[in-house]
Amino acid sequence: MTIVRETIARAARRAGRDPSSVRIVAVTKGVPVTRMLEALEAGLTDLGESRVQEALAKIGEVGHPVRWHLVGPLQTNKARHAARIFDMIHSVDRLELARELDRRAGLAGRRLEVLVQVNLSGEAGRHGLPPERLHPLLEAMGALANLHVKGLMTIAPLGRDPRPVFARLRELYETARHRGFPGVDMEYLSMGMSDDYPQAVEEGANLVRLGRAIFG
Repeated sequence: MTIVRETIARAARRAGRDPSSVRIVAVTKGVPVTRMLEALEAGLTDLGESRVQEALAKIGEVGHPVRWHLVGPLQTNKARHAARIFDMIHSVDRLELARELDRRAGLAGRRLEVLVQVNLSGEAGRHGLPPERLHPLLEAMGALANLHVKGLMTIAPLGRDPRPVFARLRELYETARHRGFPGVDMEYLSMGMSDDYPQAVEEGANLVRLGRAIFG
């Protein structure tokens, strides 16, 4: 964790940013609960899971001393559980899913924080909506009473320079923030994983999703 924090601090300072503005989401897919608890003892406050079923078991053991993030794709038929157990969902990319999450969050008596996932890599099969569909989705989601849109997420392409993707997401974020969609707060840029988080921080990320960089 020390190396990760130092790497983030250096990247943030290169960009003229406060390192404390960057939150680490420790991605615990496949990580046993004992190692997760060690990470919490090291000061982590946010855990991320890729699958709802795995998260159900782990949250049952660990509870909510931390914030839980869903960082993987979400099928609409899993929205019932996701809306109940997660504090933030990073991967909303279609209105059908947003409406189901809104309905389920309402039934659970809570307002759920979500991010919109944008596909900027052009890779076939990559989750996320095309950038030209972002504004209509933000406008529609802003009217959903039980969802709180808090920002954007993307995944950079493998084996290519991630900076153009990160810079483009930051542009979309700033444009949406200045436009001021009702019911939408552009607070978080979730981008950067174990292979590219320094570049993501330099380009403005304030949520980085790290698995291997923390757990090996």
